[in-house]
Amino acid sequence: MILPIYLYGQPVLRKVAQDIPADYPNLKQLIENMFETMYNADGIGLAAPQIGLDIRLFVIDLEPLAEDEPKYAGFKKVFINPQIVERTGDVVKMDEGCLSLPGINEAVEREAKIRIQYLDENFNSHDEEYDSFFARCIQHEYDHIEGILFIDKISGIRKQLIKSKLNNLIKGRVNCRYRVKSVEGKRN
Repeated sequence: MILPIYLYGQPVLRKVAQDIPADYPNLKQLIENMFETMYNADGIGLAAPQIGLDIRLFVIDLEPLAEDEPKYAGFKKVFINPQIVERTGDVVKMDEGCLSLPGINEAVEREAKIRIQYLDENFNSHDEEYDSFFARCIQHEYDHIEGILFIDKISGIRKQLIKSKLNNLIKGRVNCRYRVKSVEGKRN
């Protein structure tokens, strides 16, 4: 089922998410819905807060990028109760966008390498290291479950330049081809 994506201004996007137990109700269906919602919006990652749930869960699928970058083929993962335990390497600046902030792209600095511990959809434990774009995508989604948006990592000047776009998102004045839920606007 395709779910509405919560836009900037929704309080759930600013909450630190809670761990989920292995018996979380309808978890398998929720994960399927998250992937379907993400694909419908042409995204490569989606965190539970983006669909209104303050739980520590996100999904990533880089397969859509594999045609241009074969190394992304088969990278489809579910991260449950993740913890980034180490960030290393050079700090790299790269443009990022977000399904909860449609129409906004900004250069964000992130560490090039991470080590993350998480549970997969079967609640098997993993301790893995990632670098480059893999690390960037994971950090972006991980930030969502920490109540952080990528715009929190840009300069004050850049934030001022996008202020009117952010206000429009809060008011639901946005043209998206996917379902969204804004603070003041109605669902579409």
